[in-house]
Amino acid sequence: MEDAALSAFSVFFTQTPSFLAYQRTMEGSKRKSNAQSLFGIHRIPSDNQIRKLLDSVKPEEVFPVFEEIFKVLEQQGQLESFRSFADTLLIALDGTEYFSSTQIHCPHCSTRTLKSEKIHYFHSVVTPVIVAPGQAHVIPLMPEFVLPQDGHGKQDCENAAAKRWLSQQGKRYSKLNVTILGDDLYCHQPLLPS
Repeated sequence: MEDAALSAFSVFFTQTPSFLAYQRTMEGSKRKSNAQSLFGIHRIPSDNQIRKLLDSVKPEEVFPVFEEIFKVLEQQGQLESFRSFADTLLIALDGTEYFSSTQIHCPHCSTRTLKSEKIHYFHSVVTPVIVAPGQAHVIPLMPEFVLPQDGHGKQDCENAAAKRWLSQQGKRYSKLNVTILGDDLYCHQPLLPS
């Protein structure tokens, strides 16, 4: 399980979509791979093995890692290099789809009907990040998934997920003097909780 999680995490550090296949090739020719030396992966699993092992892990089990990393950055003074205009931290909210199909779906899928009358199933998430002009890196914060909500007749959406994130996380970050950024989807009242 640890090798699967580390392997999944490791792909974010390269620009190649076949990172794990490349690592297995490197391991075969050089007897060691970057996956082993950089991430401590003992046995590089296949993409299917990773999916099989990690699909059952609930995202909430990973959420504490976001807060732990943020606390370390805060304690080490790393947030200061992200301060911007009027000494604020800029938190950008944006949604992204991470699954899309007209055939495969689950109870947590959002849906849209295409012009062809086919139903399009998808999963999406709001991914808040701390950004700064001139900074090549961002600091990811805990995401908020767009999911069917109990007791709601209307389908969940990016805007509702952003409101939930602000309600749940706003107090934690507001004391750091932040400005919330968003694209035109968020340009209306009321978005921010009172």
